Amino acid sequence: MSYFQFSSLSQLAKPNSSSAYGLQRSGLGLAIALLLAGGALPACQSKGEPAAVRETPTAQPAAKAGELTLSPAQFAAAGIETGSFIYKNMTSDVQANGMVDVPPQNHVSISAVMGGYVQQVKVLPGQQVRKGAVIAVLRHPDYLKLQQEYLQARARLQFLRQELQRQQTLDAEDVGAKRKLQQAQSEFQNEQATESSLAGQLRLLGLAPERLRATSLTPSVSLTATIGGYVKAVNINPGQFVNPQDVLVEVVDRSDLHLELKVFEKDIARVQKGQRVLFKVPNSGLNQELEAEVFLVGQTFDDEARTVRVHAHLHNTKVMLLPGQYVAAHIQTAGARHRTLPEEAVIQAGELSYIFARQGSASSHRFRRYQVKTGPAQNGDVAITPLEALPDTTQLVRRGAYFLEAELTKGRDE
Repeated sequence: MSYFQFSSLSQLAKPNSSSAYGLQRSGLGLAIALLLAGGALPACQSKGEPAAVRETPTAQPAAKAGELTLSPAQFAAAGIETGSFIYKNMTSDVQANGMVDVPPQNHVSISAVMGGYVQQVKVLPGQQVRKGAVIAVLRHPDYLKLQQEYLQARARLQFLRQELQRQQTLDAEDVGAKRKLQQAQSEFQNEQATESSLAGQLRLLGLAPERLRATSLTPSVSLTATIGGYVKAVNINPGQFVNPQDVLVEVVDRSDLHLELKVFEKDIARVQKGQRVLFKVPNSGLNQELEAEVFLVGQTFDDEARTVRVHAHLHNTKVMLLPGQYVAAHIQTAGARHRTLPEEAVIQAGELSYIFARQGSASSHRFRRYQVKTGPAQNGDVAITPLEALPDTTQLVRRGAYFLEAELTKGRDE
């Protein structure tokens, strides 16, 4: 009862009127009624509590680790698709690095047979040249001296031939001495060797001995390309003196490009002739993957890098590749049949991989996550080896796995 209620009742209880006794009895009855009402309120509340307890829902049992259940609306919105494993013949790859190259006979270094001064340079780097084209012109007095010695040897050889014929005639008539005939034969053979040697040296210089005359001596010789192709490097300039060991010009024939790959020791046993090679040229601007075929597997190791050279021939020779370009390749080795799933069905979590499988009937929205080991990937599919027993008929999530992973992770975080 409040203070104000008590004050009102006190005023009513005062004997200041003719009906003081009646009012006093009425006020006393009102006070008793209020006290009874105040005591009944807690009793009513205590009786209502069991009803409130009965309305509280009981707690749901916790889901097993790695399992989750979607509502029908979530399942429809996620676009989840299920299916079983598909067996495919998957190839495994051997990673290799290397470069575009040409056979040794397609890369020519042009040098001077005899030292001389550069008189003219006829080509520039990158220029296409045909076989026999003049690359440079050299000049030196020794070229004149060599031609002179050849003409002298040729003239002396002619004299000795005639002398030998005379001695043979005298010997046949039994007039001349045998010693003179033998001496004539020896001198003729010696001079014949000298003439042949000098003629060979002239041919190396690019001069034709049979057309050489005393009035046509030249102090200059021309260097020619021994193959057709593109000039890779020009290392000379006019006025420069060059020696026989100097490389003056390099010419490369691109008609037989190939890959020269390096394969590590641990992988070389899996590489065989005829295997397919897929490669890219990272710094060429070509985004497409090109093809080649293993043609030759080396039989010796590089002692420092512990690698073996693998020679591969290109399938498409019309692609603009240059000798010396770096390539990143993978060699497709023999394949085997594996269980496969689409790459989007596999969750990568660090070093671990997971897939989801439906639990229960085909209409169930309950899923469980399984840990797996992944193998080679090919054409958007990846080989799968479950770490737990999973029958081939298991309904696996082929699409929507990342949605399930997000929902499972979100539930764990909360």
